[in-house]
Amino acid sequence: MAIKRGKHAVYDIKYHFVWVPKYRKHILTKELKKRVGELFREIAKQYDFEIDAIGIEVDHVHIFLSAPPKYSPAKIVEVLKSISSKVVFEEFPGLEKELWAGEFWSDGYFVRTVGDRVTSELIRQYIKYQHREHSKQLKLF
Repeated sequence: MAIKRGKHAVYDIKYHFVWVPKYRKHILTKELKKRVGELFREIAKQYDFEIDAIGIEVDHVHIFLSAPPKYSPAKIVEVLKSISSKVVFEEFPGLEKELWAGEFWSDGYFVRTVGDRVTSELIRQYIKYQHREHSKQLKLF
């Protein structure tokens, strides 16, 4: 991810997002995991987000991406979660029984921008290795 140029801005903004399915259910497996990853990449293309890394575990998602400054972190999450949720419920109708409130994603999320202390490479390594046993996880600090 390099410096990008828009109509009115030159920018290098990188975000690390983490969020969970509703009730932190362990539902992101097999076809659903694959489809959610595809959806995030499709949505990213439409909104000019550049996804650097995605880590989808059974109960949470990590996304490391760059986005134009016209999008706040809250808007980026809103776009990714709302569109993916709608499509997932259409394509996987059985999920409604598992997620009885009619929501796929939990409301909250974590976001961090990349700076001097947390580098892009550290976040990539964290996402790559975070699914291993807790004792083997990389520490951010």
